[in-house]
Parts: sequence; structure tokens; C-alpha cells
Amino acid sequence: MTLVKPKKNLGQHFLRNEDIARQIAESIVTSPENVLEIGPGMGVLTKYLIQQNYKNFNVVEIDRESVAYLQEHYPALREHIWSKDFLALNIDQLFEKQLTIIGNFPYNISSQILFKVLDYKELVNEVVGMFQKEVAERVAAKPGNRQYGILSVLLQTFYDIEYLFTVDEHQFFPPPKVKSAVIRLICNPEKKLSCDEKLFKQVVKAAFNQRRKTLRNSLNQFNFPIEYRQDALFTKRPEQLSVQEFEQICLHIIDDKQ
Repeated sequence: MTLVKPKKNLGQHFLRNEDIARQIAESIVTSPENVLEIGPGMGVLTKYLIQQNYKNFNVVEIDRESVAYLQEHYPALREHIWSKDFLALNIDQLFEKQLTIIGNFPYNISSQILFKVLDYKELVNEVVGMFQKEVAERVAAKPGNRQYGILSVLLQTFYDIEYLFTVDEHQFFPPPKVKSAVIRLICNPEKKLSCDEKLFKQVVKAAFNQRRKTLRNSLNQFNFPIEYRQDALFTKRPEQLSVQEFEQICLHIIDDKQ
């Protein structure tokens, strides 16, 4: 059997443990019609997803060697293999109904995958993914944790996030230099922003781009009422603020265009 050679430039580390692959596949909980696997490689996870008989299951794989392998070993999947770059997909043109995204995500683009999920949050209802452990911890981190950052706030604004389990580096070929972890994101329809979303993102990014400074200094570019600048929130650093507190800050910004 011809195996796919892992490619360093694509961040490929193929999962070898069948039990872990099955566990990841079984971590989907929303009974979706549409499922998209990113970076299936040689299909260790794919085979268990096929068994779930989803109404519309597709995989997206940029590596042509992996695509050829999948076409040969999973002939029923041939019409559902997209030889494309996930980051270049217009997801809303491919799916009309809610979508679950799953995969052993390439570590070199895992954060970009999550930012793309945010762009399509109205469509992407659930994400189950293998990430570098540090990224997984950052996404799931709560306020007050030093790993809490931009991704934590933006994703937790719309998704309920659960850290599922850690995976040892020796479960992959080739072994990565870091441990991995599987997390699950489920869109929470009750989570809605009370402020302008574009402004919210600007404030969060500005705060964490100078995360060692207090908000009084890092958010100096925004126009607040003088009395509000005396609020105790401005003495804090960004990792100390909840999503709701970031919202409150945005609601007090004066629009200079008015």
C-alpha cells in the first residue's frame, strides 16, 4: 500500500491512533446534515466519519498526493473530495444549511481556520478539531488566564467551547514537537453582541496588541466620555476582562462621525 509522504510545508502530521480518530469522529454532537473535514490526509478520521452516513459529507485537501490516496481507498467519496485550500473557500456558496467542520487541522494554519469560522459563524454551527495544545488552551481559556487572548474573546462571544482531551505527540507520524488537543465549539444562538461587531473586534485587538498595558493606555485611540475613563475597568489589563465587559466598553465609545 502506497503511503502519503508527510509534507513539512503543509504542516502534515498524520494521526496513527485509530481509537483517538474514532473518539474525534464521535465528538460531533449536533446531528448535522453538512459535515466538512479539513485536511484528511490518508483518511484515518475520514473512515469513521463515513460510517456516520451524514447527508452531505465532504473533505477538503490541498495536498494532491493525499487526494489521489483518498480517491483510491475511498471510492464512494470521490465526488466529495475538494482539492482546494480551505482558506480560499467561499463556504456560504457551498452550503445552504448549518455546517459542522472537523479535522486534524494543520498547525501552521489552525488559527486562520478559526478566524475563517468566525467570518461564517451564521453558517458554522459546530467545530471539532485537533489543534496544537497551546492553541486549544488559548481558545478555551477564561478571563484571568494568561493564555486568554484575541481568539479566546472573539470565539467565546459566539461559541460555547469545551476542551475535550490531550493527545501525545507520539500518536502522529511524524511526531510534532508539541502536544496536541481536541476541542469542540458549538454556536450558541443566545450569544449576541449588544454593540457593533466591527468596533468590538477593533477594541479587542487593540487591547491585546498591547496586553501588558492597562486599557487606559491600550485603548487611548478610542473616544470615551471623560467621566467613563475613570471607570475601574480602565485600570485592568485585557486578559482580566470578560466578553460582556468588552461589550460595555464598546457601548461607551463616542462615534466621532456623529
